[in-house]
Amino acid sequence: MKVGFIGLGIMGRPMALNLVKRGYALTVWSRREQSMRPLLDVGARGAANAAAVAAGADVVFSVLPDAADVRQVMLGAHGVVGAAKEGLIAVDMSTIYPLAARQIADELKKSGIEFLDAPVSGAETGAIAGTLSIMVGGPLAAFAQAKPLFDCMGQSVIHLGASGAGQAAKAANQIVTGGNLLIVAEAFCFARKNGVDLAKLKDVFMSGSAYSRTLELHGPRLLERNFKPGFKSWMRQKDMNIVMQTAHALGAYLPLTAATAQMYNAVVANGLGEEDQTAVVKLLEQLCGEDQ
Repeated sequence: MKVGFIGLGIMGRPMALNLVKRGYALTVWSRREQSMRPLLDVGARGAANAAAVAAGADVVFSVLPDAADVRQVMLGAHGVVGAAKEGLIAVDMSTIYPLAARQIADELKKSGIEFLDAPVSGAETGAIAGTLSIMVGGPLAAFAQAKPLFDCMGQSVIHLGASGAGQAAKAANQIVTGGNLLIVAEAFCFARKNGVDLAKLKDVFMSGSAYSRTLELHGPRLLERNFKPGFKSWMRQKDMNIVMQTAHALGAYLPLTAATAQMYNAVVANGLGEEDQTAVVKLLEQLCGEDQ
């Protein structure tokens, strides 16, 4: 199976490396040449653009910032559509609007290309470990063909329905994870103002009904005040805005999610966009009069 990979940032690079580790020969392309270097160093072949990645490939993956980038890479000049053979499976693992995923799938189908929207959850640590949760929408037959490749990158790979279903599931996932993170940050801020030892409080939460996977993963970051990005705040802002715009289009009322989205708008507006999403606690502290 000939495999291509487009987009080698925080998430894409370790995901592509896991494919190489499992023995797949990759052709890769990224806008920044330095992002390709770790893949080239382990034997991947570099390409000049997305079309060159698609030429002769059976499956092409992309991990990109937003829907406009995915559309350009798939359908634009020097894009996948210009060089793909009929039957190519294009797999986008970015987080974009469900409607955009459906539209891209429809356009690619006209050229005989099957499209899977397959966003992931698990952040950089999951991408490195190959333990991502992968949510897939699109044709079931194409999913079956791509499944061995997904298994190299994730420990939970679930087909959720037709085109756009993967992105809708990811949006729902971001409602839960974004809200949970904000709640944990608020709880820590409240407890610290009351003189509570936060390390001991975390132990209490972990042993009781306040336990959550979000607390387990991000509690240590909050305690250590480690805001080195695993998932940047501007990425969280983007994902929450995807949720809210999709909700508006559907007429869905999501009050708690709206508050989370607004909070991350404020985080980015306060210059914390490049820090980890847990940096939301810094803004909370400022609002509580505890600027640290």
